[in-house]
Amino acid sequence: MDEVTAAVEATTLYRFFRAGDEETLALRGVSMTLHPGEFVTVVGPSGSGKSTLLACLAGIDEPDGGSVRVGGKRMSHQPETVRARLRADELGLLLQNRNLLPHLTVRQNIGLVQRIIKHPQPKSIMPLLDSLGIGNRADALPHDLSGGELARAGLAVALANDPIAVLADEPTGELDGTSEREVLQALKDRAAHGTAILVASHSSAVADTSDRVIRLSDGRVTT
Repeated sequence: MDEVTAAVEATTLYRFFRAGDEETLALRGVSMTLHPGEFVTVVGPSGSGKSTLLACLAGIDEPDGGSVRVGGKRMSHQPETVRARLRADELGLLLQNRNLLPHLTVRQNIGLVQRIIKHPQPKSIMPLLDSLGIGNRADALPHDLSGGELARAGLAVALANDPIAVLADEPTGELDGTSEREVLQALKDRAAHGTAILVASHSSAVADTSDRVIRLSDGRVTT
């Protein structure tokens, strides 16, 4: 561990999936460290283990071997209640479905996340939305948003708890070039303020934007 506590640290992660007599090795000894303020992209072909890695880092899935620490606290091999609390307090997740509840407005989606935090400090939602360029869409439902607005609203939900790290799985996969650039700029701006950003993506634009690229192949880090 560096002198500055890592935002997320994974050590020798293994993950196996079994179906009958078949065994899939999704992660094979993956180690990585994500520092505060760093923007890192994980790349690799489909099936290389990118989504499995993010799920293990977030405590949504448990590795079969190795360990994960978030902000210096152990995430892996803990009861689900402990992992869920650590995830809610310290991490922001940006999933492919944009992590928005369809029946709630953008404002209500963010408010719901803020109420889940262990020691909530009520904060105005508008500065966050304004910083992402969607302050005028606070009371819109997800189905009324454009693709770019939907992606930025999902990012607003991920940032609602002031996380030490954001873990994003293909956040720009369905966006046009302009919307992708807007979302990447928002992520870069957040990294500039000290939040660690880890993105799993097939996009060359995402990789080109990041400070560092981690390449996965068959569950192993190749670079």
